[in-house]
Amino acid sequence: MAGLFFDELEVGQVFNHELRRTITETDNVMFCAMTHNPARLHLDEEYCREETEFGQRLVNSGFTLGLMVGVSVGDTTLGTAIANLGWDEVRFPAPVFHGDTLRIETEVAELRESKSRPNAGIVTFIHRAYNQNEVLVAQCKRSGLQLKSPAASA
Repeated sequence: MAGLFFDELEVGQVFNHELRRTITETDNVMFCAMTHNPARLHLDEEYCREETEFGQRLVNSGFTLGLMVGVSVGDTTLGTAIANLGWDEVRFPAPVFHGDTLRIETEVAELRESKSRPNAGIVTFIHRAYNQNEVLVAQCKRSGLQLKSPAASA
């Protein structure tokens, strides 16, 4: 099991996830198709080149958010998460384009005991995504219900 138990996490702990991902046109087009998002900003190269400040298509921010959180799972919650409780303060301060390579870091922002489940605690993570130029392109807070280790639950 790769994930950590609630009692193995510390506020201020930072994970620099080794897995990086270069975003492809296929990633973007498939995500837009699967989520029924026909926005021209994601799909119409000519429109973006001629009529937007970016000059090219933007990667769907829903894909960026999902990738940012997904990359973090292996180091933090794989096999130890009970439930995702929510995403807050989701921000995209810079665009992501086809060909960008993202790296992700996760910080443990808050830990608190669950009031209803003695075998679990609530973790608040801050996830950040940076492109190949170290520009912050996405950030969010995510809260999850996390198992305690069997020894801590006893």
